[in-house]
Amino acid sequence: MLVHESEFVQSNAVVVQGRAGVLLIDPGITGDEMACLANDLSDSGQTVVAGFSTHPDWDHLLWHAHLGAAPRYGTARCAATVRDQLSDPGAKADIAAHLQETEIAGQVPLDLLGLITALPAETTQIPWEGGPHVRIIEHQAHAPGHAALFIEERGVLVAGDMLSDVLVPMLDLDGTADPIEDYLAALRLFEEVAGGVDVLVPGHGSVGGADQVRARIERDRAYVLALRDGRDPSDPRIGPSAKPGWEWVSDVHNGQAQRLARRSERDGTPG
Repeated sequence: MLVHESEFVQSNAVVVQGRAGVLLIDPGITGDEMACLANDLSDSGQTVVAGFSTHPDWDHLLWHAHLGAAPRYGTARCAATVRDQLSDPGAKADIAAHLQETEIAGQVPLDLLGLITALPAETTQIPWEGGPHVRIIEHQAHAPGHAALFIEERGVLVAGDMLSDVLVPMLDLDGTADPIEDYLAALRLFEEVAGGVDVLVPGHGSVGGADQVRARIERDRAYVLALRDGRDPSDPRIGPSAKPGWEWVSDVHNGQAQRLARRSERDGTPG
């Protein structure tokens, strides 16, 4: 298994090697990075036989023509969300406009964005031949149809946009009735497999070893419980202790806290 970390918000693309080709998870971010990845695979005699998007955020829905025309999968809820997003004719233009405010303006190809195939509901394994079994752990924490992938025989957990050492938990505050409990439930699913994980790959941030898995679960749980209770999370990913260049995560936290407080006042329930 290989991991490529983009310079853009430490985004991780994951290559799982099989006998007949590779499974490519969340490729990105810039066109040059994806083309370089495609060339590296070609030079080593490997082809992409399947792709997977862990969730329907634009930076996890990218693709490059040089990666080929392999089927690209997502959970049923993820794919339905993507279809709904792309039904807006201005969706790609909105993403491009957002990227104009970043250091990768004009460098992200959007022509193949979101062309994913929905796996049947309740699917628990990636359908690819010649590779290790890749278990799908679907939950409703960060985004609709969000899924982590557990490659048990290799001890690898690909966590999507969760269990990061640089990003705080970002809850789905629009698509769920109880975002706090949904996130806590997802963390419990991670706990069930934690004992078999030797390598943890978050969607953004540093790859962690076996000693990091439970620590990151506990850190994310502490953050979410603090949000629920309206307390200061005292989290090293926000505030003065945040990693240089990641100070904006504090704005993300403040926005979530404010929205949850308003939601609680309106509904009379936590979160």
